[in-house]
Amino acid sequence: MNKLSFHILEPLRFPLINRLYKNYYPAGKAKKDEDIWVGEDGTSIISCVRFKKIEDIQLLTGMLVIPDYRGKGVGDALLAATTKQIESQTCYCFAFSHLVPLYQRAHFNVIEDTELPHYLASRFKRYSESGKNLVPMIYQKPALGQN
Repeated sequence: MNKLSFHILEPLRFPLINRLYKNYYPAGKAKKDEDIWVGEDGTSIISCVRFKKIEDIQLLTGMLVIPDYRGKGVGDALLAATTKQIESQTCYCFAFSHLVPLYQRAHFNVIEDTELPHYLASRFKRYSESGKNLVPMIYQKPALGQN
């Protein structure tokens, strides 16, 4: 695996993300008002995650690592690279149940859906009712000295 780099996507390259979603995560669709972070291996985008601002919080959404790179630490590295973004504003995510450990390693904690702000609770309910097995989570900055 080539050396990976992680950064916010340049607006000119925005169409590449929707092509990536179309190929690997058809339910995902990037929007221009989101902060989009990507991971690149020197030749192409191999991972991405979006941050959608909603009122006074942000929702981490649409995280994708292309299949050839899954299980190799790319998701962990992408989340680590976005720490400043995550810590800039209260951050929630709706994790697929099998990915809860990934988000927990990045300091997201499982919460009850009743703990979500109302404007996220309705979105979570809609997603869950559509058949997605999701777990609501919130980022909690680790105490000093903890990783």
